[in-house]
Amino acid sequence: MRRQVRICSTIAEVRAACSELRSEGKSLGLVPTMGALHAGHLSLVRAAKAQCAAVAVSIFVNPTQFGPSEDLAKYPRTLESDRAALEKESVGIVFAPTVQEMYPPGETTWVTVGGLSEKLDGRSRPGHFRGVTTVVAKLFHIVQPDRAFFGQKDAAQLAIIRRMVRDQNFPVEIVACPIIREPDGLAMSSRNVYLSKEEREQALVLHRSLQHVEGGFHQGERNAAKLQDVGNEGIAREPSVRLDYFEIVDPVTLDPVDTISGPTLVAVAAYVGATRLIDNVVLIP
Repeated sequence: MRRQVRICSTIAEVRAACSELRSEGKSLGLVPTMGALHAGHLSLVRAAKAQCAAVAVSIFVNPTQFGPSEDLAKYPRTLESDRAALEKESVGIVFAPTVQEMYPPGETTWVTVGGLSEKLDGRSRPGHFRGVTTVVAKLFHIVQPDRAFFGQKDAAQLAIIRRMVRDQNFPVEIVACPIIREPDGLAMSSRNVYLSKEEREQALVLHRSLQHVEGGFHQGERNAAKLQDVGNEGIAREPSVRLDYFEIVDPVTLDPVDTISGPTLVAVAAYVGATRLIDNVVLIP
C-alpha cells in the first residue's frame, strides 16, 4: 500500500514530524534536493530507505547558491510531480519551505568552509558554496538526521559538506551515492531540460572526455598532467562546448595532484549553449 507523503512547509512542522520519528527510535535519513526530481534523486531516496527506518526529503530552490546572472528565476519548480514521485517511493516527510521560512528578513549569518569553497565550481561561481553550506547546515539543524545522502556528481559539494560536518561536529553521517546516467552516458541533472536536441548531443562530450582519461589510466598512465591533456583534447573535439575547468584533484582537499597514487577525482564543468553542466569520475589505482 502506497504511503501518503506528509508535506511540511514550516520549520516547526518538520521539526515536530522528525521528533516524532526519533521518539519512536527510528533512524532518519535526509535527502536534500532543489526539486525537479529525476532518477538520480530517486536513487538517493532508495539508498536512504535501505539504510534508515525513515526518510525525509527537502525540496527547496536555494537562492543563496545562485549568482546574479545564473538561472534562479527559470530553475524548474515541479512540486506536484515531485510529491507524486516521492509518494511512489513511500517517503514519509517532504520539507518544502518558502524562502522567507528559511531566510527570515534581517538574517546575516553564513556558514563558510574556507579554502575549499574557492576551488573547482567555487572558483567560477563565487559565493555558490557559501550558499550551499549555509542551507545544508540549516537543514541539518532543523531535521537532525542520522545520515544525509548526496550524489557523487556534485563532487566538490560533497567534499565541502564533509569538511563542514567534521569541523562543526555535526552528528550526521554523509553518504555519497553513485552518479546516475542516461543510457547514452549523460549524467542526470535537473538542468538537462534546458538543452536543445543538438545541445543534448554536444553535452555527451563531457562523459566521453572522462572516459578517455579513464582509458589512459587503465592503460597505466599515472601522470596527472598527461591525463588532463587527454581530457582537454576530448572536450576540444566539440568546439561548440565552452570548457569551464577540467581538473585532476585530491577528492578530499580538491588540490591538484601530480601523480595518481591514491583515489583521485577527475572533474569537468562546461557550458553547452547557456547551460552549465558538471561531471566527474574517481580513479582508484
